[in-house]
Amino acid sequence: MAANPTYVLIPGAGGSAFYWHRLVAELAGRGRDAVAVDLPAGDDSAGLAEYTDAVVDAIGGRSPIVLVAQSMGGFTAPLVCERAPVEMVVLLNAMVPAPGESPGEWWDNTGQPQAKAEMAEREGRPTGGDFDPLVEFFHDVPPDVTDAVFARGEPEQSGTPFERPWPLASWPDVPTRFLQGRDDRFFPMEFQRRVVRERLGIDLDEMPGGHLVALSRPQEVADRLEGYLS
Repeated sequence: MAANPTYVLIPGAGGSAFYWHRLVAELAGRGRDAVAVDLPAGDDSAGLAEYTDAVVDAIGGRSPIVLVAQSMGGFTAPLVCERAPVEMVVLLNAMVPAPGESPGEWWDNTGQPQAKAEMAEREGRPTGGDFDPLVEFFHDVPPDVTDAVFARGEPEQSGTPFERPWPLASWPDVPTRFLQGRDDRFFPMEFQRRVVRERLGIDLDEMPGGHLVALSRPQEVADRLEGYLS
């Protein structure tokens, strides 16, 4: 790999580049160029194709690229590989699509709801009721960082991209790594280990942290990314 690629950071549902702000600062402190992408998540006319356009536009003329995709960003990253000089994909607590599968179908196809409920039961947390982001997403994020995120308001996420099938026939021929927080309550570790093995044919790497590790542990995420480059 080239000595100094650009990290291009794709967020998950809600599409906010702010998710990556601590990691961008950490990478910049190491002399790395990092571009966090805002996706048109609140636009009902925008699906995965438009999300891909947003990432490609953010890349511009930069080359080479390391794509880092969090959560739902796993559906967009491989589409970007078709249109940009991507030398590596790093999936971070991500969804891994199957050909023809929509993001809306992914949940039941993979068994995520059952895996999440089983982890909650093991940890003595309620298994029913409404989704609580403080419990499932922000349980290990520092309070001041959580406050900064919530001060921005709840991000909008259109249902449009969840309705349309993932268009690729297979995962692109690009080196791919998968980094999973072992304390992720939304996509539990053993669930992800199985999905990644079945769909990508690789073993995941694990690190401490929950679903939002770029907010909770940006230094450790940066260490792992730099390790992948070497």
